Amino acid sequence: MSTSPLRIPVADLLRRPGSTRAVHVEAPVADLAGPGAEVPVAEPVRVDATLEQVSEGIVVRGTIAARWQAACSRCLAPVEGEAAVHVDELYEPAPLEGETYPLTDDIVDLEPLVRDALVLELPAAPLCRADCRGICPTCGADRNVATCDCVESEPDPRWAALRALDL
Repeated sequence: MSTSPLRIPVADLLRRPGSTRAVHVEAPVADLAGPGAEVPVAEPVRVDATLEQVSEGIVVRGTIAARWQAACSRCLAPVEGEAAVHVDELYEPAPLEGETYPLTDDIVDLEPLVRDALVLELPAAPLCRADCRGICPTCGADRNVATCDCVESEPDPRWAALRALDL
């Protein structure tokens, strides 16, 4: 059995209907990455939540947050930020696939919830700044640092009719 700080014993809550407990955990989570950014293993994920015993099992309500890092999707400069997401999820002995989480051996394992919630919050196309000009496709110069003398290629004339549309 894993001794991860994200595995919370809840036997005491299950014996007392309506009882609650505040949980504050900071722990690293390996391989936590989305399509454009990742949470470094050295950075702990922070969980501030309340566990509440309900008739179906245990409800976890709170916030999950972590620092992320990535490369700018336009210029490849390093970018970092913070992702935070509110969660309100049910753990039950007989979970519904894709809807609730398993409550196994009187343990609430927060790691699957952390993964599901944070991966959706990580930026898919992170930018170093909103007006990032990117890299020149011809010479590779970072257009945020220097200007280049490259000439923009002439657009394909077959797309002219679509360019004329006013949307």
